Amino acid sequence: MKPLEMRNMTVDELKSHHDTLLDELSGLRIKHVLRQLDDPMKLRTLRKQIARAKTIIRQKQTSAK
Repeated sequence: MKPLEMRNMTVDELKSHHDTLLDELSGLRIKHVLRQLDDPMKLRTLRKQIARAKTIIRQKQTSAK
């Protein structure tokens, strides 16, 4: 998901998206340990997406105050 699309989401939608990304990351980590992951770069991109979601959530929370 692109940052512009994430910025158009509400804080609650972003939090649920963040939770799904975390679930996906844990699944990919397990696959990576078991050597079943085809593309290990997915871990990196997923971690960046999680960080991006956290940043946007934080920005929205501070701008609301």
